[in-house]
Amino acid sequence: MTFLLDGDQLRTFVAIAETGSFTRAAEVVHKTQSAVSMQMKRLEERVGRPIFARDGRASRLTEDGERLLDFARRIVKLNLEAVASFADAALSGHVCLGVPDDYADRYLPEIMARFSRTHPSVELTVICEPSCDLSERIRAGTLDLAIITYTENSARNAQIIRRERLMWVSSARHAAHLETPVPLALGRPTCLWREAAITRLTGIGRAHRVLYTSPNAGAVSAAVLSGLAVSVFPESALRPGMRVLGPSDGYPPLPPCDIGLLRNRHEPSILADELANHIIQGLDNVTESDAAE
Repeated sequence: MTFLLDGDQLRTFVAIAETGSFTRAAEVVHKTQSAVSMQMKRLEERVGRPIFARDGRASRLTEDGERLLDFARRIVKLNLEAVASFADAALSGHVCLGVPDDYADRYLPEIMARFSRTHPSVELTVICEPSCDLSERIRAGTLDLAIITYTENSARNAQIIRRERLMWVSSARHAAHLETPVPLALGRPTCLWREAAITRLTGIGRAHRVLYTSPNAGAVSAAVLSGLAVSVFPESALRPGMRVLGPSDGYPPLPPCDIGLLRNRHEPSILADELANHIIQGLDNVTESDAAE
């Protein structure tokens, strides 16, 4: 006998898979934990296979559960698209984007302008925080999208949308880069660029000291432009008055910077998909020569 899967149950199932917890999933789908458990019991009965296996106090997906997850994500997304196709042509509502301030100055003006022209009735909220904080917000379901610095460990679900060179920079009018030890202005200790800078200088045995620490790109830029310190920036974040340093200056090459896009898989929406398309197109339009100006 043919049976149909319940869309609401599948949405809850996806939330459990994404959050790794029945409790956190209940918060995402705005249900009680007992209601979530009952939904999953009924889903298992409908599928006729166990989709969860106990792993200590946690629950993990069985092989059948992993197979169902792929279908569930597609069904939930298609459901949303079907509803949207019968809605008014002009989309309205609210969408929330997170972006580190390292990228905000360069990318946000074009993204916001393009999105506003296309969807003038949509309210766009932007939150500027470090990538690790934005990743946590995505996991908690409080952001729709986030532009982040990609790492395999911290953002495995991110879609890489741009790769840039990471560069050593100093002031074009000062000589902080010639000092010993090298004074550095970097992000907080969890910052990947900070880790890369210190690792590279240590690797060549060049003395250095962290003189300024801030999660704010503007504050780090101020320390560089005033001639107080050397720092590292992706090419899109270079500002007038900065000098790029290289091996000839005694600064070793840095690893590339991958920029990723994280999506809230707990609450997918047509608005978020539309904004994601504008972000991807906007970053594709930024050329290396533009970024280095």
